[in-house]
Parts: sequence; C-alpha cells; structure tokens
Amino acid sequence: MMKKVYLSFLIFIIFFPITAHAEKESGMNVHFIDVGQGDSILIETPSDKTILIDAGPPEAGEKVVTYLKEKHIKEIDLLIATHPDYDHIGGLPKVMREFKVKQILDTGKFHLTKSFANYMKEIRKQDIPTAIAKKNQTIRLDTKVKIKVLNAHGKNKNNNQSSIALKISYKEVDFMLMSDVEIEQEVEIMNNNIEAEVVKVAHHGSDTSTSFPFLRTVKPQIAILTYSVNNHYGHPVERVIENLDRIDALIYSTASYGDIVINTDGEHLIVLPKRQPTDNLIEKRA
Repeated sequence: MMKKVYLSFLIFIIFFPITAHAEKESGMNVHFIDVGQGDSILIETPSDKTILIDAGPPEAGEKVVTYLKEKHIKEIDLLIATHPDYDHIGGLPKVMREFKVKQILDTGKFHLTKSFANYMKEIRKQDIPTAIAKKNQTIRLDTKVKIKVLNAHGKNKNNNQSSIALKISYKEVDFMLMSDVEIEQEVEIMNNNIEAEVVKVAHHGSDTSTSFPFLRTVKPQIAILTYSVNNHYGHPVERVIENLDRIDALIYSTASYGDIVINTDGEHLIVLPKRQPTDNLIEKRA
C-alpha cells in the first residue's frame, strides 16, 4: 500500500520537482546533500532535532554550511562522522566552526591525513563531547525516532570497513544508511532486521559493496547513490546498478538529481529532488 502512495507522488515530482520549503513539511526530513564525490546527510527529526552525518570533502564544507543555513538550522544536536576518509569528514571543520555542535559520534578510527587532523583539531578546540560508536547500540536523540548502529570500528578493519552504518526508523518507515561498508560487513549486518524503504547505497556504488543477497534482504523501494558525475573511480559500477534493477528499486543519485530530500510522515514517502536529469541537457541547448 505504501508503495502505491509514494509512487503517485513520484510521478508528480518527476515532472514538477519541488525544492522549496521542504523543511516545513510535517514528519521527518532526510536530506542527501550533493557534495560531489562524497557523503553528507542531514536529518530533521519530528521533534526538531538536527543530525548531520558527514560533510563531504574539504571543498564541500561551504556548500554544506550554506545548505544548513538555507534550511534555518541553528545548531546540530548530533554530528556523526562515519569514518575518517576525507570525502566524508573533510567538510566537517567548516561546519563545526559555523554551527554549535552539541555532541559527536565517531568511529574511533585514526587516520594520518590533513583532513583528519583538522577535524580532530576542531573537536579539541571547541571541547565538543565525543563518543565512540558501538555496534548494536541504540541512539535515542528523539523519542519518535530509533537509530541503531549496525556497524562500527573493530580490530583489523580499514577505514571503509569501520564505517558507521545506521538503521533509522520512524514509525513504519526505515532508512538504511550504509556509509562505505564492504560486502563482509553487509553479511554481518544481515543478521539484523534490516528491511527498509530507503537505502543509501554503500561506498558511492563501488564494487566493494551492495551485494544482491544484501539488497534482497533489505528490499528497498528507493536507492540513493551519492557520487560526482566526473569521478575517476568508475562509480557507480554496473553490477550495483544491475542489482538495484533486479529488486526494482527506484534509483536517485546526487550526480543526476542534485540535493535529494525525502519527507516521511512515518507511513508514506515523498521524494523531493532539486533537479531532473534532463535539466543539464536543457541548459546546454539553451
């Protein structure tokens, strides 16, 4: 029943994309911010709590700051740094200087890079309370929303394998946010109840992740891919797109649609893309 409801909205949005005032919709808003080759996700909960997950590469920091200000965000109740790769934490120092961050959830994974050093320096400078994510822990920032950590850093794990993966549930609607986890972690995650309406595809559609058994278990109706159209990694790979097609997921990418907002009342979903894939073609012809 839910699928029929949101599909009717999607047909409308495909031809008449809605971009303004998404933050004023009721329920929960999940924003997949277009930061190029990287991740940044803003969540506005039903009780007006603000969660920011990553902020893309260093050059995307200004974009994320501008986006948050346009949404009238005043402070960040919880900042989650999924793992220390620069395309996830690089933009965080800029965000942390512009907004009050109440607390941070981090992997505890260290990385000897300039981006990571800048991120840690800002935490120390502002003395922001920081906790290390634990697998299977539940985060209750908003009593109406359940956030479960499905993957966290462990012994002998690299940066991507240490990524904080989350299942976020609001009433009957679930989001799987996979950061950059790999297939080995997906297998472990499958031991949980992971059915979800929306999945943020892991590692920008890389060949390291998004197996068919995993997708078949999640059964997502909407798949979000975050990558730059000009990336040099070949993201997303053909196998990932084929797997998403096999489960009939509707695919939205920041490369094609720009910023993507999903609004939910806990029963239905509305997808609000900033642009349509044909917009660039129209601009080039104009």
